Amino acid sequence: MSDITEIVDNLENRISKLLHRHELLKQEMQSIQEEMTAVQSENTWLKGELERSNNQIKDLKAANAMLGSNDYKKETKLKINSLIREIDQCIVQLSE
Repeated sequence: MSDITEIVDNLENRISKLLHRHELLKQEMQSIQEEMTAVQSENTWLKGELERSNNQIKDLKAANAMLGSNDYKKETKLKINSLIREIDQCIVQLSE
């Protein structure tokens, strides 16, 4: 009978350890999920910053070309032509 008692005690001990390990893993998973959410939020913010920086670079290149720099004249002319076409489209729509 004592063998059965030992087996039951051993099983109870193992189950207790498994339950404890399960709780630790749940807490670790929650911590990792919170960290992942924070990283995703930071990633979104950094993508926005990158987009704003790229737009600022384009604007600065255009301004530099308008100030007489030959490096970005072609890009600036293309941008101006694009803006003129958009304005012409707006005028056509308004006149209809």
